[in-house]
Amino acid sequence: QVQLVESGGGLVQAGGSLRLSCAASGSIFRINRMGWYRQTPGKQRELVASITSGGSTDYADSVKGRFTASRDNAKNTGYLQMNSLKPEDTAVYYCNAAGVEGGTFNQFDSWGQGTQVTVSS
Repeated sequence: QVQLVESGGGLVQAGGSLRLSCAASGSIFRINRMGWYRQTPGKQRELVASITSGGSTDYADSVKGRFTASRDNAKNTGYLQMNSLKPEDTAVYYCNAAGVEGGTFNQFDSWGQGTQVTVSS
């Protein structure tokens, strides 16, 4: 079973930066895609950014030019660099990883536990 552990959330003033990390552990053959989502109370979870194993990225319009997704395939870890943060970026951020398990070569789709990001005005 592939598990994801997130870190890096916290409280920051508007205009500041945070870097989230998502470390995957377990038997992993390949992580095809890592995604970052966020959710606020009463709203659906929304995709913020994603990155493929080849490094192709995609971003929500609301974060383009401010957030950058990256990954270290050797460490099975993904990152989300968040710059120029705004109060509306306040949310619980979740990472997601989809890929192939080692040994069994079964597909997996795992979620992190979430980390709170709070941006004060």
